[in-house]
Amino acid sequence: MSTERFPAKTITTHSETFPSALLEDCTLCPRRCHANRLAGQTGYCGQGAEIKAARAALHFWEEPCISGTQGSGTVFFSGCSLRCIFCQNHNISMGKAGQNISLQRLADIFLELQEKGAHNINLVTPTHFIPQAAAALENAKDRGLVIPIVYNSSGYEETDSLKRMDGLIDIYLPDLKYHSPELSAKYSHAPDYFEKASSAIAEMYKQVGPPVFTGSLMKRGMIVRHLILPGQTRDSKKILRYLHDTYGDDIYVSIMNQYTPLSPVASIPELNRRVSEEEYERVLLFARRIGIQNGYEQEGGTAEESFIPEFDGEGLSS
Repeated sequence: MSTERFPAKTITTHSETFPSALLEDCTLCPRRCHANRLAGQTGYCGQGAEIKAARAALHFWEEPCISGTQGSGTVFFSGCSLRCIFCQNHNISMGKAGQNISLQRLADIFLELQEKGAHNINLVTPTHFIPQAAAALENAKDRGLVIPIVYNSSGYEETDSLKRMDGLIDIYLPDLKYHSPELSAKYSHAPDYFEKASSAIAEMYKQVGPPVFTGSLMKRGMIVRHLILPGQTRDSKKILRYLHDTYGDDIYVSIMNQYTPLSPVASIPELNRRVSEEEYERVLLFARRIGIQNGYEQEGGTAEESFIPEFDGEGLSS
């Protein structure tokens, strides 16, 4: 495994050798921008071939079955293939924060987080680094990484790319942000969001199946997150209906009220406010009415900018 730049030819992983074409003509995400990332070009995600991350530390703000009492060993990757205009982590999604790390260093980070007592390894926005993450996971597993691996993403994924993670991921933690293509086009420039995300979630479920717990901690399964947007409870209800009709109680659903209007949406009136208590309660009542049993809801006061961690490079340096 290279300890410097991403290998120019191939990466060997748990199941096959990844051809350099994956990064020479990048179609890892639904943007399919065809950037030659090995030649220094950056894709829609804003990233080239080298792994870039902004933080690697124990994180306590995930769902209780992920964070537990000791924290989730979370690696926040820089860049994003969705780049919502209201992004809560815009400093890293736009690539403003982060530093380059090698494949070997990423594998070492996984093991260090395990040594610190993390309940799991939590890969946040890894889509555009799937080949590198797969190689680092294999390396770390060969050296004693045994805790569950969480794949935490926007849900905007290519199923063929996700198939390359089959056997490496234990828990999928995707968003399902929009049902309406008009909303996804307006706020994420992705009119195909629901089509791609629903297909991706189906592939994720195929890989990990129904939830498996040890005590209060999830060891395998899927939690689909939905962040309620101000004024969009109707779309939220469509998403919850779809998830319950499709998966029933074989997945968990996390209904989130932590939307925080940051400076990029100051000029967009409908987004420049928090979700009201009445809006959130309306969605929760709907979820109960249609029979959602396995779910998480958030207590009041979570919509605070302090909820967002500092992306200061913690845990990245050897």
